[in-house]
Amino acid sequence: MNDCWVAHNLGSTQVSDSAGTKRRRNAPTVIIIEHSTLARTTVVKLLERELAGWNLIDLSSTESLDRALGAEVRLIALDLAGRGVESASLRDDLAAITARFPEVPITLLSSTDDAIIARQALKIGIRGFFSTSLPIDIALAGLRLVLAGGTFFPQLLGAATNGSNGSNEHSPARNEAEKSLDERTQYLALAEFTPREADVLAELQSGCSNKVIAGKLNLSGHTVKMHLQHIMRKLQAQNRTEVVARLIQRAASGPDASPS
Repeated sequence: MNDCWVAHNLGSTQVSDSAGTKRRRNAPTVIIIEHSTLARTTVVKLLERELAGWNLIDLSSTESLDRALGAEVRLIALDLAGRGVESASLRDDLAAITARFPEVPITLLSSTDDAIIARQALKIGIRGFFSTSLPIDIALAGLRLVLAGGTFFPQLLGAATNGSNGSNEHSPARNEAEKSLDERTQYLALAEFTPREADVLAELQSGCSNKVIAGKLNLSGHTVKMHLQHIMRKLQAQNRTEVVARLIQRAASGPDASPS
């Protein structure tokens, strides 16, 4: 059987499921659903280091989801497997997940960076879009962002401006809802912030750590912290997680929203 539990800290109290596999009692859990054994194993090995003490459940399909019932599931990562967001197969997988874990955030693993697909995924409630082209540190930062209650869609950060570069490749498929989402992206990136603060905020929305933001923007760590303090003050947030929450609230309310 390819599907398995991965348990950490083997000296701690464990329980077994009906198949005899083991997991740590009451430990937070992440489920990875990926049809490729190699890709699935690679993700698990990466998360073993990042989420020490967590249970990791890797499955080849949603058909094995019942094995995770009763676990403290905090996140489910599902392989897009080249499917469109509107495909019946993906909809069936999402329905199977939400039927068992209705409150758990779902992220997609994708081989493409297509902003149209990412935008569609965001509209149906997906909380993160992780493409195979992402650097590992960015992907891990995005994972932490979703676990903290945020959303991670780096493909959408430049969507609003990229749509006006003269390319009409996807224009027939763009509807009013998608255009509205672009406008919200512009608003969240620019309203009330200085240009440099907007740059830092964009990287923060992408899930970047302070060190990564400093490197990408050619700033010192101290300067990044200063900009983050200004951003938090303007959003009346106490930490990075609250910044994400404020942005989510304001995105839902649209450009006319005012700070709470």
